[in-house]
Amino acid sequence: MDFQHIIEAVGRFMDFAGVAVMVIGAVVSIPMALRGYQPRRLPADAGRMSVYRSYRQLLGRSILLGLELLVAADIIRTVAVTPTFESVGVLAIIVLIRTFLSFSLELEITGRWPWQKEPSAGGSGSKGSSQSRESAVSET
Repeated sequence: MDFQHIIEAVGRFMDFAGVAVMVIGAVVSIPMALRGYQPRRLPADAGRMSVYRSYRQLLGRSILLGLELLVAADIIRTVAVTPTFESVGVLAIIVLIRTFLSFSLELEITGRWPWQKEPSAGGSGSKGSSQSRESAVSET
């Protein structure tokens, strides 16, 4: 077995792992959502999430992880085996589409872009916490 066959086998395994993570995540998310799974970091003013919302978040997380594995598989196969301009171009388009999907899912799950910081719960001088304090003061 030469290097190219090993890389192809690793790429296929990563593809399988990415799809498996998405499928298993979709199946496992159902009972977790039905049992009332709630993320650890909910905003203080947020109530309990519905089963539907909880399932969407769990499913979105498994899809994100699966997409990361699929991107890794594409990169391994394209870069490790003699890359051509055509194969690198196709890889760039695939990565661009999957990155857009990942960003969209992250925004849907957390309500913020991946590069934005999490709002702090304590509110020690951050911009987000000062805005929430100002809105709380203006409401009273």
